[in-house]
Amino acid sequence: MKRLLLSLAITLSVTVAPAQTNPSGQPPHMRRVFDGNHPDVHDPVMAKGEDGRYYIFATGWGVNVLSSADMKATGRPEGDSQTWQREKPVLNPIPQWATDTVRGYRGHTWAPDISHHNGLWYLYYSCSTFGKNGSAIGLAVNKTLDPSSPDFQWQDRGMVIASHRHRDNWNAIDPNLIVDKKGQPYLAFGSFWDGIQMVKLSKKDYQTPIGKPVTIASRIGRKLTLAEIDNVASYTIEGNDTIEAGPNAVEAPFIYYRNGYYYLFVSFDFCCRGAGSTYNTVYGRSKKVTGPYLDQKGRPMEKGGGIRIYGPDEEHFGIGHCSVYDIDGQTYFISHAYEKAHEGRAKLFIRPLTFDKDGWIELNE
Repeated sequence: MKRLLLSLAITLSVTVAPAQTNPSGQPPHMRRVFDGNHPDVHDPVMAKGEDGRYYIFATGWGVNVLSSADMKATGRPEGDSQTWQREKPVLNPIPQWATDTVRGYRGHTWAPDISHHNGLWYLYYSCSTFGKNGSAIGLAVNKTLDPSSPDFQWQDRGMVIASHRHRDNWNAIDPNLIVDKKGQPYLAFGSFWDGIQMVKLSKKDYQTPIGKPVTIASRIGRKLTLAEIDNVASYTIEGNDTIEAGPNAVEAPFIYYRNGYYYLFVSFDFCCRGAGSTYNTVYGRSKKVTGPYLDQKGRPMEKGGGIRIYGPDEEHFGIGHCSVYDIDGQTYFISHAYEKAHEGRAKLFIRPLTFDKDGWIELNE
């Protein structure tokens, strides 16, 4: 890959998203000591707040939040101020609707998405249990990201969309909001099952789905039926976490708009396995937010297409679950990466993105 100017590496725990049994919904007692130069993070998204600080939202109890004044690289000399600091979680307390809706969910909340619209910050989040599609996506809003502001207060607005085991052939996790040039909001989401989905949302509340979800990316190259998915033999990991997701290893959509094109980024293969993680990040683009999203060879992403930009390499077992932003005049690719030097522990991975004259991402050595 091209040597790029900015590199953040933040150590994190890779214990993500198994079914939780703690009835209080509080984190387990066995936790790593927080290190501001290498804080835990997974599935990161980022925004620049009203106070000029950079805020990362990530998978964790009630949605983890970190902030930094400078977004500088980690590993500062001993004695320097720490780069990142912990903030209070978004969901406190955990919404009752979520624990009532998703069996096994106790507050370990996955893969948030953050963006600003209509004077509010919209944070979408995932409630689920590992390897099952009994899941739901919720929405919380805030007037500001600055915790010191008198206007700071996360307000949960409840459920956006839910999927049900053995009834739906898609999985309501990994949300990403995209608003098209006409002001119409859409929610992209999905993991395994029948691939990446998109549903139109109401302009009034950015929450109410309009119509049914449609598939916009898939590894299989054709639509999977619910019967096919249910007939795939499930397997068990870590003693009692049964995986039912089927063979369609694609998840974590993020849509970014640039110069007339919508770019769809997704993750292929497997996360959350430490040294066994194999995440690849691929993308395609479309003139329409609803697709079809094509790669450079013209292959549609709903039929298995996609251009790889990051994945397993000499330093990483896998790189994925990305977001892409224009911040301070630079486009950044933000994800987590499973580093070989740290036994597959996931670290924050940030690189500037550059584009060629035709609008494709430059991938030079």
